[in-house]
Amino acid sequence: MEATPDRLRIVDANLNRASEGLRVLEEFARLSLNHPGLTQQFKDLRHGILQIDSELQQRLIGARDASGDVGVGMKAAGQDRSGDAAGTIIANARRAQESLRVLEEIAREPGLKLKSADYEKARFGLYTLEKELLARMLRKDKIKRLTGLYVIVDVEFLKGRSHRDVAAAAIRGGARVIQLRDKTDNRRDFVKKAEDLRRLCLEGGILFIVNDSLEAALAADADGLNVGEADMPAAVARRLLHIDAILGCSANTLAEARAARNAGADYLGVGAVFPTPTKDSPATGLEIIKKIKKIVNLPVVAIGGINKTNVKSVMEAGADAVAVISAVMGPEDTERAARELTEIIEGERR
Repeated sequence: MEATPDRLRIVDANLNRASEGLRVLEEFARLSLNHPGLTQQFKDLRHGILQIDSELQQRLIGARDASGDVGVGMKAAGQDRSGDAAGTIIANARRAQESLRVLEEIAREPGLKLKSADYEKARFGLYTLEKELLARMLRKDKIKRLTGLYVIVDVEFLKGRSHRDVAAAAIRGGARVIQLRDKTDNRRDFVKKAEDLRRLCLEGGILFIVNDSLEAALAADADGLNVGEADMPAAVARRLLHIDAILGCSANTLAEARAARNAGADYLGVGAVFPTPTKDSPATGLEIIKKIKKIVNLPVVAIGGINKTNVKSVMEAGADAVAVISAVMGPEDTERAARELTEIIEGERR
């Protein structure tokens, strides 16, 4: 029993709609994010649903009647979108998902030689890919701002000063990112400090990152979370963080850099680059920055022993940002120390 022309038109229209929607998503992954893995997954999904035998393909084209389609030009209330990237991604994912659902149902009819299970699998796969693509697009702006001086406000180095005063001075000195680091056991106090610095950073248009504590990052609605080798696994943190929060992961080898990227990291913290009392790990040197930058398409934040005498070499090695603690918190004049580092960093970036 052969499929009727109207059934062929349904298949043809929905294959085209699904393919067109997937192509839009693929282009965002390829040209907006420059993400090879996501791009390949969308490409494979798109080509997979179009793999039908040539005889059926000819029948589909033969049954096509675009000029006689009564649905052409029809619009539903609320169908028009604002045109932003997130709206476009959601709309095209929904377009493809709805079409795959139609194909899943119509494929059960005899005479079409299509497998309903294939379209069901593609539809569920797209749900996951949509979330990943949307999350990365929402984080893109924050990742672009991850440059320059990255100041870690470590409560152990406050020496009686206010965490807010130190952060404010660093921001006045040119810091573009503030991270709160608190290794004490007082979680309630950590959350309060995080909420306080989040408000300060919002006022100044500065990224605010929390070190280690997912709880504090979520409570303060921080821009991101930074985890080290002994902290929460990156894949778990990525799953639990807000969709638009960026994730930084420590990586001191090529294998660690790849693993962090695959687990969902948005940037890599590399170091200690130079010997420093604030990190227990041995110094990695500058070469690892160069090597990681060649193989992993993620921003690199160098950390460890960096000061105004060696920060130029760190930038020359390819670091996107430079994280410091003692170089800014050690001197009595935090603002001046931050400004001196910022001037060198910005000079190298120009």
